[in-house]
Amino acid sequence: MSKLRWGMIGGGQGSQIGPAHRISAALDGHFHLTAGALDIDPARGRAFAAELGIAEDRAYGNWQEMLEAERTRPDRLDLVTVATPNATHYEISRAFLEAGFHVLCEKPLTMTAEEAEHIVAVSKETGRICAVNYGYSGYPLVRQMKAMIAAGELGDIRLIKAEFAHGFHADADEADNPRIRWRYDPEQAGTSAVFADAGIHAFHMACFVSGQTPAELSADFASMVGDRQLEDDAMINIRLSEGALCRLWTSAIAVGRMHGLTLQVFGEKGGLSWQQQHPEQLHWTPLNGRTQVLERGDASLSPQAVRASRIPIGHAEGMPVAFANIYHDLADVLRAEQRGEEPDPLAMDFPSAMDGLWSMRAIEAAAQSARSRGAWVGL
Repeated sequence: MSKLRWGMIGGGQGSQIGPAHRISAALDGHFHLTAGALDIDPARGRAFAAELGIAEDRAYGNWQEMLEAERTRPDRLDLVTVATPNATHYEISRAFLEAGFHVLCEKPLTMTAEEAEHIVAVSKETGRICAVNYGYSGYPLVRQMKAMIAAGELGDIRLIKAEFAHGFHADADEADNPRIRWRYDPEQAGTSAVFADAGIHAFHMACFVSGQTPAELSADFASMVGDRQLEDDAMINIRLSEGALCRLWTSAIAVGRMHGLTLQVFGEKGGLSWQQQHPEQLHWTPLNGRTQVLERGDASLSPQAVRASRIPIGHAEGMPVAFANIYHDLADVLRAEQRGEEPDPLAMDFPSAMDGLWSMRAIEAAAQSARSRGAWVGL
């Protein structure tokens, strides 16, 4: 089975997210890093591409050069990952979709809901996939949560408590550090800081596992450090489409919290609890029953969770493997397309452009609500 040809834009040397994508895409042997425009500096990007084994004629100086060259090649790319700064996601993703390429874009998909709506439309018109890297949805036990909820094991979902809170921007002495300050500058970050950066993962997870879409929300934003124009802490209440209520807290000033992504789901028949820092275990408490610990890798879990597990039970997996499940899903769908077959339904769990659109709608609605002192805003 030949490998799928994969190209990357951004994610160059020193990138925080680039190595995670390269590890994840390579994990199952589905993809070969064939082309790239890896750095805003053309020479530096080409040099790093050579280190990664990319052929000289497919090591590009910028994404425009990559697009023009790849669109006419008989061995053109099967998938393009966009791992550039946020403000460039829309232009690059749109251009590659319109040229007939499948795309995996880092979150956020765009800077505005209007741009995201356009990406959804282009994806539908061209028949090309536009996936969004909400990679935490690739954890096996997150998919177990989704499967249990879909099977009715929790009954009707009443309440979801979602958190993504860390303390890495709590030091007032670091507030003017350029690596931090830009995140709170509306001209560079948009209408939201910590909710758009971290909280949106918790938002997506709540929708992903529950199978519900957001209907309306109420938000309280706070800027607690220095003269930040955008929020470094937020509390958001979200009413979901089938009646569930989500309480979401996100923060960048929670000293002592590290990663901080947690998800609890409470239904009429029981509750589930999962933490990204302890991803190998899912706590399940049936109504009036004892709490049980479900272990990642156990063969008795759902087909979705079993499919997403790579390493035997008792040996920890991690974030790159969760990301790899997104690439695994995409590879299965792309190979099915090449064979002219319908894809395995289990491979369709990857986050799509529609998920990216819901996220942008939520960000804009939360910012509007916060300006209106918590007024409920429809999505």
